[in-house]
Amino acid sequence: MTRDQEGTSHPRPGLFGALVDRFGHLVRELSKFATVGGLAFLVDFALFNYLASGRQMPPLAAKTISTVIAATVAFLGNRFWTWRHRQRSHPAREYALFFFFNAVGLGIAVGCLAVSRYGLGRIWPEVFQTALADNIASFVVGTGLGTLFRFWSYRRFVFVEAGTPPVPETSPDRESGA
Repeated sequence: MTRDQEGTSHPRPGLFGALVDRFGHLVRELSKFATVGGLAFLVDFALFNYLASGRQMPPLAAKTISTVIAATVAFLGNRFWTWRHRQRSHPAREYALFFFFNAVGLGIAVGCLAVSRYGLGRIWPEVFQTALADNIASFVVGTGLGTLFRFWSYRRFVFVEAGTPPVPETSPDRESGA
């Protein structure tokens, strides 16, 4: 929608304008979600590699710890920036649902890592039991699939759209017979 000098909204002309009018809010949400996710990804990536190589921690434990910390960063960014315009429910409810869906996302990433390292790694250990293979399985495949799931679940269940307020039973229009 475009606004004229009086502030009246008008639909944008053409197919592109119609698409922007219909999906512009979704594109803005997705862009913010991607920015927050990028920051959380960097936290996850750096911590995972630090813990897995510097601390000689097993890859699955390192991934679990790095994901929990990155998820906290993502929760704060999404609650207070990406979906700040949405209705707020009890913070404990949002946080619990956010971490539940992050646990599912973590399961997706850890599952991809486990399939790569322990499934394919048994067949080709020189290829799939390397730091590069762990990073590709975890951060490219696992994070990609997990991100799609998380965007959908946060938008649908965690940061819910504000509902339309109910119409009162007695309104001036009903009393006047209009």
